[in-house]
Amino acid sequence: MANYYITTPIYYPSGNWHIGHCYTTVICDCLARFHKMKGDNVFFLTGTDEHGQKVEKEAKKRGVTPREFIDPLVEELKDMWRLLDVGYDRFLRTTDADHAACVQKIYQKLYESGDIYKAEYSGYYCTPCEAFWTESQLVGGKCPDCGRDVALQKEESYFFRLSKYAPRILKLYEDNPEFLQPKSRINEMVNNFLKAGLTDLCVSRTTVKWGIPLPFDPKHTAYVWIDALSNYISALGYGTEHDELFRTFWPADLHLVGKEIVRFHAIIWPAILMALGLPLPKQVYGHGWLLIGGDKLSKSKEEAAKTQITDPYELVKAFGTDAVRYFLLREIPFGSDGEYTTERMVGRINADLANDLGNLVSRTQAMILQNFGAVPERGAPEGTDAELIAMCERLFERVDADMGALNVPEALGEIFAVVARANKYIDETMPWALAKDPAKRARLGAVLYNLAEAVRICAVALKPFLTKASAAILKSFSCDGDATTDALAFGLLQAGTPVEKLPPLFPRIDKKTLDALLAEHAKSAPAPKPAPQDGAPAPAKKPEIAFDEFARLELKVGEVIACEKVKKSEKLLHETVKLGEEVRSVVSGIAKFYTPEEMVGKKVVVVTNLKPVKLCGVLSEGMILCAEDSEGNLSLVSPERAVGSGATVR
Repeated sequence: MANYYITTPIYYPSGNWHIGHCYTTVICDCLARFHKMKGDNVFFLTGTDEHGQKVEKEAKKRGVTPREFIDPLVEELKDMWRLLDVGYDRFLRTTDADHAACVQKIYQKLYESGDIYKAEYSGYYCTPCEAFWTESQLVGGKCPDCGRDVALQKEESYFFRLSKYAPRILKLYEDNPEFLQPKSRINEMVNNFLKAGLTDLCVSRTTVKWGIPLPFDPKHTAYVWIDALSNYISALGYGTEHDELFRTFWPADLHLVGKEIVRFHAIIWPAILMALGLPLPKQVYGHGWLLIGGDKLSKSKEEAAKTQITDPYELVKAFGTDAVRYFLLREIPFGSDGEYTTERMVGRINADLANDLGNLVSRTQAMILQNFGAVPERGAPEGTDAELIAMCERLFERVDADMGALNVPEALGEIFAVVARANKYIDETMPWALAKDPAKRARLGAVLYNLAEAVRICAVALKPFLTKASAAILKSFSCDGDATTDALAFGLLQAGTPVEKLPPLFPRIDKKTLDALLAEHAKSAPAPKPAPQDGAPAPAKKPEIAFDEFARLELKVGEVIACEKVKKSEKLLHETVKLGEEVRSVVSGIAKFYTPEEMVGKKVVVVTNLKPVKLCGVLSEGMILCAEDSEGNLSLVSPERAVGSGATVR
């Protein structure tokens, strides 16, 4: 039995939740459940980041204490995790007494070792992000992460000697390339932060009282990132007499985070651990975002709020817990951005859950009950039996390999490949025809036994993913115990086992039902912007061209392997793009819509036979294609499925 420690980042409990907030935690829950099913000793941590200026300001605005303001929001977040069947082992709040005591011990140790010193800080502060920025890091004078206004602040602060650890962090990436995944994140950290040189990190505030006071200077409170990052070890009892969990589970096997906070987990957190003399986590994984129309999912986006259901409570009410979990775990390419629309979710529900899984369970149970009343005898394999049985027997090996590599969508794909094969098996063996011939009753029983076992094995394999449907299927076959991976062996169902017919697990959602749901949602959504007045000139159409003219364009798929801002422009980004064996320099006017960190690792479509030009002194050897809506918002054009860089676009 192995130990397995997995963490989400801790969340600021804003109360403004959307489906994108659920992504990281649902994946962690799935991975934790899978390792528990394997028999591993698992600890799954999540929680809330509750200190800082924005909490203090919002509480004051409402005339309550910070604790009175934050408590209901924390309970709301816990309710959301219950709604999505997230089963963490600890929910840590940074206001917890044991966490605060641990943070103070960490500050004291760093202070005594000389890794923390006092100085004056001057920087541009973004309250929503709880982040300081230098003037050169601002984008158009605003926060490079969220695009909001920043304020110049000066105050006495303590600093952590982050610059001291830059060489060790670079060596960490070189010696252990698996530490930070996907690999594109290493390029981001090296090119955008480490190469430019790390500056020491401000780690205390005197102007914010809602925080943990420093033990050696109580007028200072702990700044959010040491406070928040320390939760990964404070939750395990680090620095206490009761550190059994720390000794058992540290270092963490996986810190799963959104790509926007990779810098804090892949640079700042390792440096803190190095300064403390502690082992580093085995892996940090920075996943992508859920997007609508190429933009980061946000309930504040008027059009998204009007036309799409993004609220987790509303989605679960409409489609069920398992459907929401399934979409998050199956639809988004792990490590990359994924597109969300309510229609895409409904498409997944209908195609995979209703048509494939639900239909297989329903047909199998109906035929067993109609012909035998219980699980029939297993017969000798014939014909295509061997292929179905072999797929079932290999299922755990394949799912285990995918989950070990964090290929969660692919793991689900392996399970649904067995579901698809079982549905095809029904068409091949035609049980309804066998039922008409008494002489073929034994063969009918063997076919239905194989189907029942395929359904049972898929239900066991789905336990970490579809928690409710899996339990319902297993119970209907009288197999509702806590299944482990041992239960994935073929042939465990006993003849005569009672079978209970389930109602439809995932009722199909037709267009009329979907339209009604969206119409009901729109009633409470923001009012639409006024349409253009009659008589307004329509956009001018470009003249038609012959196919030969179009065919002169050379379009290829490229992978952005490095990206940086063009120093002389607020609009331009300089991308280094891999096109098969070739690497090119490309300049694009997309800095308003994408940060350099976001661009690294993206697959893009490039016009490769444009005449090279220099833009603001930087050579551009092509053009990256984007789509633009009526409001001027840009979205990169990317291939729908994974293809290699250098592939031709036709």
